[in-house]
Amino acid sequence: MITGAAATTVFYNLRLRHPTLELPIIDYDLALLFLPMLILGISIGVTLNVLFADWMIIILLIIFFIVTSTRSFFKGVETWKKETKSKQETARAQLEIYDNKIEAAEEMPLPGGATSHDQTKPESIKEKVSIIENIYWMDLGTLVTLWLIILALQIGKSYTATCSAIYWILNILQIPLAAGVTSYEAVSLYKGRRKIASKGGASMNWPVHKLVLYCIIGVMAGTVGGMLGLGGGFILGPLFLEMGIPPQVSSATATFAMMFSASLSVVEYYLLKRFPVPYALYFFTVATIAAVAGQHVVRKLISILGRASLIIFILASTIFVSAILVGGAGMASMIKKFERKEYMGFESICS
Repeated sequence: MITGAAATTVFYNLRLRHPTLELPIIDYDLALLFLPMLILGISIGVTLNVLFADWMIIILLIIFFIVTSTRSFFKGVETWKKETKSKQETARAQLEIYDNKIEAAEEMPLPGGATSHDQTKPESIKEKVSIIENIYWMDLGTLVTLWLIILALQIGKSYTATCSAIYWILNILQIPLAAGVTSYEAVSLYKGRRKIASKGGASMNWPVHKLVLYCIIGVMAGTVGGMLGLGGGFILGPLFLEMGIPPQVSSATATFAMMFSASLSVVEYYLLKRFPVPYALYFFTVATIAAVAGQHVVRKLISILGRASLIIFILASTIFVSAILVGGAGMASMIKKFERKEYMGFESICS
């Protein structure tokens, strides 16, 4: 379901531009920093999903959803206040310009010729461009190649005996691959060869401790996403907002990362035979249709109201509703298992 929604949204976003800068709406440098660690964490999380009992995963899901939705809500309120202040300042500036135009027109009437409005009209930023022009192909190629190699390792692992030497070698090989790509991006950011341009004027060289922290968070996000079946993007979205990335870019980049991580998670769960394929295809179709409709509606609302904070409130409310629904269904399942006196402890990875 998450894979379908993410893939549809990414396809929709590929032609869109940054809301205020001449950049793609997807920040590929940000994706290169987090996504390899996210993919590595997904493999760890899927393994932990096998180890943990269902009730443990449900409790972790509820805690995660409540904490994330709360933080996102307060971030949305903060962004809403900033937007209100910006709107007020813009209105005052436009009023002053209008008053100055009236005074200038009264003092020096100039018939014909170009008007002040024509002279000061800013060049508009393109909202959409061609996909070929809008994609950073080298960065995308690096991420796709990494995804394919990790996928090949996962498929190869499924043909080996569980917990054998080759099984663990294939698992461990994922670490240098993911760490190598992220390390290259981190070093480039540290030395200033690359930058998180979507932050605009706030972009700068990154200190080592912050880069290390973000790499660790990437692994943790992937681990939680893989273990809980979320894809990791739910964690990266709020994190990008905390980093000062604009809401539209945060949402687009987190969804881009979610597409890679969730699709890999689906393949790993399929290899473990942990979900029925017709069931998955049904939810994939429903999520795809919902994503298309949601993208059009949300962009329309943002265009009308001029408030990108709507994205944050939608994210927060979706996560909160998920906590209630997943928590309720999970609790009901736990009660039934308890009544039947089924085993509810840790499982063996090697079984």
